[in-house]
Amino acid sequence: MRRVHPIEAESYRILHELVDLSRFGPLGRAVAGRVIHASADLDYAESLVLDEAILRRSLKALRRDAPVVTDVHMVAAGVTARKPLCYVSDPRARELSNKFGITRSAAGFRLVAAEVGRGAIWVVGNAPTALLELLDLKPDPALVIGLPVGFVGAAESKEKLLESGLPAIANRGPKGGSAVAAAALNALVYYEEDRT
Repeated sequence: MRRVHPIEAESYRILHELVDLSRFGPLGRAVAGRVIHASADLDYAESLVLDEAILRRSLKALRRDAPVVTDVHMVAAGVTARKPLCYVSDPRARELSNKFGITRSAAGFRLVAAEVGRGAIWVVGNAPTALLELLDLKPDPALVIGLPVGFVGAAESKEKLLESGLPAIANRGPKGGSAVAAAALNALVYYEEDRT
């Protein structure tokens, strides 16, 4: 059972005074709240695209221990109570990156896709190239958390994710990041505990 520190509880109290998350369902509010808490950025209340039915199915996949895959180690470090797969530093990813002229994050996703098969949860917080690679791989995921950050390709990759029809958590625009992506997943991981 996770203990909520008084500072975290007070932070959420303040957050709920500052922003209205009522447009979301219960799981959507949990995800949006954690994302805003992790970033102190109230804009996520408007830019996040969350579908309650997708979040419910994703929660079931997590409870069945679906594999979690991240684009970079910073996202993996922020994921609590799970051991994500992250192949960005795998020597094979470096070889693929050099051979095909792709980023190591994209190469890492290419490697992991061959191992995890269907039903994984993919978390992208840093590399738009990894998200685009994932869309090309068509992995039949349980969920794609697509929250890469940056001015080169981040917004575009998220739009492609949203247009793909894959079950997704994403936002519109260049904002995102490792902490935000990990927070979105952690919201689902801790959903039942946070409600008690």
